Amino acid sequence: MFADNTLAGKIALITGASGGLGAHFARVLAEAGAEVVLTARRLDLITAGADEINDAGGRAHARVLDVADADQIAPVFAEVGATIGPIDILINNAGVGGEGRALDLTPKAWDRAFDVNVRGVFFCAQAAARQMIAADLASRGGGRIVNIASIAAHTVLPGLSAYNASKAAVGMMTKSLAREWSRHQIAVNALCPGYVETDINRDWFATEGGQRQVAGFPRRRLMGATDLDAALLMLAGPAASAITGTLVTVDDGQSLP
Repeated sequence: MFADNTLAGKIALITGASGGLGAHFARVLAEAGAEVVLTARRLDLITAGADEINDAGGRAHARVLDVADADQIAPVFAEVGATIGPIDILINNAGVGGEGRALDLTPKAWDRAFDVNVRGVFFCAQAAARQMIAADLASRGGGRIVNIASIAAHTVLPGLSAYNASKAAVGMMTKSLAREWSRHQIAVNALCPGYVETDINRDWFATEGGQRQVAGFPRRRLMGATDLDAALLMLAGPAASAITGTLVTVDDGQSLP
């Protein structure tokens, strides 16, 4: 049974919640008392995740959403606002890897990285902010938008030119939106994780090259998803009342020279 009530009364929508960090973030927010909406393309996976949270005593819902299709975003957010309630917290987590050396990248691969990692993040934030402003969340502690970026927002990750560029774009977008929506009391911040084993990178880290990469980290290890929990809850909750336009790096020292 969930007991933490830090986010009691809040409605949180998480994109890319079919597995990995998104599913984990949904559980963390639910454990803190939020009613969570898991979104992703795979209805079976987000339904299973919502059922798990509900069975544990939380409150969760599943909604199909492909953030790469901008036309889907506003209707899904509107339906959630009408049937569950205005969104207080958005966790903009959906993302793709964008692997490939610059000389080998195709326009399709480049566009895929930016469609999901940048355009999808922007229009989800826009839809959430419109709802937060319409619901006058400014009078009730304000809204929270947490964009899941990466250390790639400020550190070159070799062989990931499209990914690096997309996450750097998310970093500046975060600052721009924070500035524009500041008077509406919407805190917009980015969480920049280092390497955490997820569905996107699991196969790579199982290879000899991946193991060499881990051996090159200052602490010679990958982070766990739970290492991000404290920063996530800070940015999604009351503690972010005076934090906006900030990129919070949690990387176990991986980006240190």
